[in-house]
Amino acid sequence: MQKRTEQASMSVSSVMSYRRVLKALMLAGAVCAAAAPAHAAERAKNVILFVGDGMGVSTLTAARIYEAQQRGADGASNLLSFEHFPDLALVRTYSANSLVTDSANGASALLTGHRTINGALGVTDQIRAGDCASAKGQAVPTLAELAKKQGRSTGVVSTAEITDATPASLYAHTPSRRWQSDSDLPPAAKDAGCVDIARQMLDIPKAQQLDVMLGGGREAFKPEGRQDARDLVAEWRKATGGAYVETGSALAALPGDQPRVLGLFAKGNMLRESQRLAAKADAPTLTAMTTKAIELLSHNPKGYFLVVEGALIDKSHHANLAGDALNETVEFSKAIAAAAALTDPKDTLIIVTADHSHGLTISGGARETSVLGVLPGNDEDPAVALDGKAIPILMYATGPGGPAKGEPRANPDPANMRQVAQAAVPLPSAAHTGEDVAAYARGPNASAIRGLMDQPAVNQVMHDALGL
Repeated sequence: MQKRTEQASMSVSSVMSYRRVLKALMLAGAVCAAAAPAHAAERAKNVILFVGDGMGVSTLTAARIYEAQQRGADGASNLLSFEHFPDLALVRTYSANSLVTDSANGASALLTGHRTINGALGVTDQIRAGDCASAKGQAVPTLAELAKKQGRSTGVVSTAEITDATPASLYAHTPSRRWQSDSDLPPAAKDAGCVDIARQMLDIPKAQQLDVMLGGGREAFKPEGRQDARDLVAEWRKATGGAYVETGSALAALPGDQPRVLGLFAKGNMLRESQRLAAKADAPTLTAMTTKAIELLSHNPKGYFLVVEGALIDKSHHANLAGDALNETVEFSKAIAAAAALTDPKDTLIIVTADHSHGLTISGGARETSVLGVLPGNDEDPAVALDGKAIPILMYATGPGGPAKGEPRANPDPANMRQVAQAAVPLPSAAHTGEDVAAYARGPNASAIRGLMDQPAVNQVMHDALGL
């Protein structure tokens, strides 16, 4: 009894001691913070935001392994281009109405500094999903709009439709990201005066329009994809005198001093890089679009603001195409490397982050095993699950790779791992996940990317760097 009493006394003493130490550390941190001098944000002439759609931490890890293995190197010790950037943070990604964000709210938080509800773009959280009337008077300015008021040039590059959530977050203010064309607008929204996203991009005053727009989504701008039969491309060309291109070769041939450029390289989303190569399509890579955008925007002596989205990371994840998701992440890394080589860290802030994560998991594997393969195992430890089947290294929590109702899990084929990866729970499309994402930064005010940040705080870093 006495021994137990002594142990209890020691336990209480240890807890009290821990609490005293913790209190002292917190007090010391507060004193240091109070004593630290306040520094004005470093100003940047140019800001480039790279958004890897769905590029969670597990995607980054798997992609760096994959990238090295493709060239016969060790994957575990590899780094993607932007992982060399000196400043790093974790970013919280919830929305105003959900623990897990979609791309619309995620991009809006990054581009406006305001969280909204999932599915909404460029508006406050005081709206109702798909309710046109509730969005009246709730628009919030985007960084692109504010940069234009300063006289800077602005641009967007995406491998998705240019009216999709992330690129649209630069210019659209709507309660529904799905209203890309007037064909998508419900009658109630039209009666209430809401305008589709494609029209919002091209109907706004010329002084506020983006200078460079490169991506997919041609259908929403052409008469055949619109109920009003308007040719928004022709109207834009007449109003701005800008250049319009539909192929990679046409983009490459454009003079670097062209002030206005619209490039729509696909009817919908652009092809994944594996598809583009297989089809030998005359479409630009993400790197080609990024370098051309920087070339075009750099002619403004006041600087520019550019957003580049690696959209097909997310599109691949939704289909459980793990191989393509990693390959698109590598393509994203190449575009960032090109941008870093073309810009000076003394005057250009580059931030790389994601809007949300995906449920990709890495379940082990020997260092020399292909990350797209299965656990190799050995005689003493066979790499099979309780169902007697092989264990893929990459799996998803949800998605089309799940077993059909009442059916057992398929045995993964190591020779065919670029196809749909296995998922635990079958869904038509893999769901986003809510863990923090990473942010990397280089250039003026990059040191403000640190610690654990909220997504709107990343907007503030760019806002301060631009002196808005």
